[in-house]
Amino acid sequence: MDDPATPTDPLVDRPPGMRLARGVSRHLLGHDFVTVEEMRPCPGLRVDLMALGPRGEIWVIECKSSRADFTSDRKWHGYLEWCDRFFWAVGPEFPTELLPVETGLILADDYGAEILRMGPEARLAPARRKALVHRFARHAALRLHGLRHSRLSGVSSTP
Repeated sequence: MDDPATPTDPLVDRPPGMRLARGVSRHLLGHDFVTVEEMRPCPGLRVDLMALGPRGEIWVIECKSSRADFTSDRKWHGYLEWCDRFFWAVGPEFPTELLPVETGLILADDYGAEILRMGPEARLAPARRKALVHRFARHAALRLHGLRHSRLSGVSSTP
């Protein structure tokens, strides 16, 4: 039985951006998109969430928990060349007027999300798509491997 003084919600200690990513991932799964967190499409870039759709489409979602989090992000323009669509995911209190109107917008919380504005489509070149799908698969497999084996050895293999 749980100690009443101990929080039982596993989300309590997660950073706000990870909590947004969870809600977005849950929502996108309902649209047949699978996601991975903190993926590196190329050296020097790390996206908060990358989604792979049923027809191979690739979306990048950047989770922003505050005005300061958004204004300090100087790399987001570099993410555009690594996806078919780009989105911001923010919580209900976020001042959405700060976000560029030419990008997608997702309103999210810990448990779900809603796409308020689709990002414009800019289809990836076939060679880049193939390379990204390969990286996506390896990233996901390494995360699963780390999860399985960290329970046995106490060691994590984060990509």
